[in-house]
Amino acid sequence: VNGLMTLGYTGARLRSDLCNESLMLEKLPACGKSFEEMMKRVDSKKWCNLTEFIMYYDNFTQCTEREANNASCFWPNPLAEGFITGIHKQFFSNCTSENVHWEDPPDEILITLILIPVTLTCAMITLVVWCSKRSDIL
Repeated sequence: VNGLMTLGYTGARLRSDLCNESLMLEKLPACGKSFEEMMKRVDSKKWCNLTEFIMYYDNFTQCTEREANNASCFWPNPLAEGFITGIHKQFFSNCTSENVHWEDPPDEILITLILIPVTLTCAMITLVVWCSKRSDIL
């Protein structure tokens, strides 16, 4: 009897733990709306600077995770990721990573930066050789 009851309980539990995708998709827009309200406090020119809205984004992420878990869905999942991607497109589509153009320093600085280690290396080698020849004094 115990075995059948345990089996019955496990079977009922498995059925209740199935992801309710429609419930999750119904609740996720509330997270997006809340995030949108919070982002209105941030100047739109600063939307690409994560430090300006990191707390709002953290709240948004926690909200989507909570709603997915309440619907017995794992997080992240393809539907939640699609929703989050939509929010990213809405707020961060103009944020592109700028390629940094690296330039060499002026020749005077470059020569100095090369010669200092070379000179120090030569001086250290000379000092070691000189000290090793004078081992009787040391």
